[in-house]
Amino acid sequence: MPAKATVQDYLSTLPAAQHEITDALLPLVEAALPGAGAVWHGHPVWSLGAAPGKNPVCYLKAYAGHVAFGFWRGQEIPDPSGRLAPGARTMASVKLRTAADIDPALFADWLAAAHDLEQAATA
Repeated sequence: MPAKATVQDYLSTLPAAQHEITDALLPLVEAALPGAGAVWHGHPVWSLGAAPGKNPVCYLKAYAGHVAFGFWRGQEIPDPSGRLAPGARTMASVKLRTAADIDPALFADWLAAAHDLEQAATA
């Protein structure tokens, strides 16, 4: 994929099963971070900064069997569901295998918390 591809370009390459996941996920992300998405390091990332990847908040990345949805400061997000799996540094993510794996209220809470954490870190 070209380095300057858009989020929609990235999504257009996904198989139908992953489109169902991203079709359910993207409205939640766009509601929390309107117009903040760009392809950075080969996959969509939503950031608070003026340039892609500047003050990143969340990302999605497609794999053969799932779509990973994660947060740069995910280990700092309150997660009573226990669904966010820790990753490198302070990151955490969830594996989405079907659109039914998306709990809109829970994901909206995660997105709001991730936004607030990154905004506080840049203040």
